[in-house]
Amino acid sequence: MNILILDDEIYLAQKVEARLQDEGHNTKRFASIQDIDFSIHYDAILLSTNLSGNIEKVISKYKSSIIILLVTYVSEATVTKPINAGASDYILKPFMMDELVRKIRHFEQFNILQKENIRINNYLDFIFNNVEIIDNIPKKLPFLIETNDQKIADKIVFQVAKNINKHIKFISLKQFTKIDPNEFVNELLYIYDFHHLKNTYKKVILTTCENNDVIISSNECEEVPFDKITIMKENKISTVESILTVNDYVKQITLNFQSKYPDTELSKRLGISRKSLWEKRKKFGIEKKKQK
Repeated sequence: MNILILDDEIYLAQKVEARLQDEGHNTKRFASIQDIDFSIHYDAILLSTNLSGNIEKVISKYKSSIIILLVTYVSEATVTKPINAGASDYILKPFMMDELVRKIRHFEQFNILQKENIRINNYLDFIFNNVEIIDNIPKKLPFLIETNDQKIADKIVFQVAKNINKHIKFISLKQFTKIDPNEFVNELLYIYDFHHLKNTYKKVILTTCENNDVIISSNECEEVPFDKITIMKENKISTVESILTVNDYVKQITLNFQSKYPDTELSKRLGISRKSLWEKRKKFGIEKKKQK
């Protein structure tokens, strides 16, 4: 990082500069605000509040940078007002060099994470921009989302996570055979492939998730002991952004088109016999729906 040291205590400033250079930073050191070239960008400013001149001007100019105040005593003038103006933190003289370096590293990491967070949020806004969801999302957890479009469920989950200020724990039932929500008390559990389970295992998962912060997504009609919402899109064949297995393909086509085609036509389009179609329904636990 490029770091500016502003302090008229020459010995201390030199000591700070030497340590920061040892840490691999580029440094500039001045004893007066008047010496600063404001056209030069600095990633961090170490600013003594004992300096004469317009300290607020420095803070205003470098508000997007890390600004750590070097103070000899704590008061409204030396700490409160500068921090309210945009300074990041303060350190009380005399201080340990390790503590100063720790503060700089802390804010450096914070800035990196903040920028990464902005990038991710911008990407999510782009991904979900054209995804329409309903307004009456259940306020009480857990609840289940029935949808044949995975992005719809994803958007709802991200919105709920933001509202309750929790991280999302993505759970695949292909990987987790048992789930203990108590292990994720500070997270929102998102089970996104509930439809892959057999009915006997579904009941176990549903019982386990009751009274916990869990959202379940399925592309099938499910019976659950809590709230559920249904958002189905027309002619949506796949719920995943990847190549389906043969069984998953047959399952998806059967679920989405069995109400539109008779078994003779559906089995013909799938390239299997009517008996095989009946066996697939039994295997996947798909209830036959009447043709529209």
